[in-house]
Amino acid sequence: MIGRLNLLLLVAVMVSGIYMVRSAYESRRLFTELDRAQTEGHRLEADYQKLMADRQAQATNLRVEQVARERLKMRPISPAITFNPDAPAIEASGVRGMRAPQGAAR
Repeated sequence: MIGRLNLLLLVAVMVSGIYMVRSAYESRRLFTELDRAQTEGHRLEADYQKLMADRQAQATNLRVEQVARERLKMRPISPAITFNPDAPAIEASGVRGMRAPQGAAR
């Protein structure tokens, strides 16, 4: 009887020890995974902040005007190149020296 009790207690201690070792290993593995995820999160946050700063720098008025002039070949408006769709056809055609018909609204 006592031998069986000792054997049962020995098995219980062995199972408990194996469970504790497995639990400690799993805990360390999960902690390492958490640490890696946090490190990746910090890196992504730093990248996000850098991208936001770059976006802010690209959106300044001076930068937009520079890109419009250089890449899009845009230029400032002037009355000589402005088109008014409400103007009569003769005036809008750009032909100088011709007058609009008498009843034309301006």
